[in-house]
Amino acid sequence: MELADYFRILRRRGWIIVLVAAITAASAWGFSKLQTPVYKASVNVSIEPLRIDWGSAQTVKILLRNYVANINSTTWAGQVVERLELDMTPDQLKANTTVASDDSRLTIQIDVKDFDPGQAERIANEWAWVLVEWREQGNAQQLKEDRVKAVRIDPATWVHFSPKTKINTLAGGIFGLLLAGVIIFFLEWVESGIIHTADDVERYLELSTLGAIPPLE
Repeated sequence: MELADYFRILRRRGWIIVLVAAITAASAWGFSKLQTPVYKASVNVSIEPLRIDWGSAQTVKILLRNYVANINSTTWAGQVVERLELDMTPDQLKANTTVASDDSRLTIQIDVKDFDPGQAERIANEWAWVLVEWREQGNAQQLKEDRVKAVRIDPATWVHFSPKTKINTLAGGIFGLLLAGVIIFFLEWVESGIIHTADDVERYLELSTLGAIPPLE
């Protein structure tokens, strides 16, 4: 096909692209607005050895994985539920909580998702305090130079997690463009053998049009 053919198709079928893209984008926007907003609160806890040397830092990096395994457990979730008197089970809280370590900064990040941003913050902060207290209890049984303490860097802060209305709307619009392209391709394929205008005659038969019979009124 020549470039002129594509412009011809756009002139004839361009309204399909606009209509389908608008419908899919509006549908994605409406679906996002119907969803209940979810918020995520995050808090970072620094894991600090009291003896500052290369060996202690490497030991902490190894311990971080063990700390994450202990923190991200139903037992710890149960402590948080009990302390804050939450109306949920430990398993439900654990399902909405993510715990990850950063070896380069020797930190542990706790992320909590909830429909209430304030409650998400309280849960994240309490989870961090449970970690701090756990390390204080463990340090009481260690020599001072072997202790590893946990320090909450800053109070938890929350952000809007989902739905991502703008992204969903944009994705809906892009999907609409692709869908419209498929529809137009199908329509052009169906009508590929139909001659509508004198230009079609010249294009398909490679002959010049000498005259045309006007349609009857």
